[in-house]
Amino acid sequence: MLPDAPGPVSEAELVGWSVAGPVARVEAEYFGALGEQWATVWEGGEVVLGPLHLPEGEELPAEGSPISRALRRLGVVAGAGEDEFSAVGLGQHRATEDWLS
Repeated sequence: MLPDAPGPVSEAELVGWSVAGPVARVEAEYFGALGEQWATVWEGGEVVLGPLHLPEGEELPAEGSPISRALRRLGVVAGAGEDEFSAVGLGQHRATEDWLS
């Protein structure tokens, strides 16, 4: 279990937590269908994926979005017709207010 993080988590904290197992920082900023994604994964105190960035207007790469790639690195397996983002239920929390409640 990760320690409570009431505010933004620092990279140093992520590095420290990753000694016990892989940790990902994923970010998405969308309004409607337009937006960007970022993702980085740390494991054993080192960056093992990323940082990845998908800028607004750029085509989705064949290997998937930054967030899906990070989730795969954490072991998430998507079922038929879904991506890793949906597989872990992140689609249910699309607004910051949903995460805070």
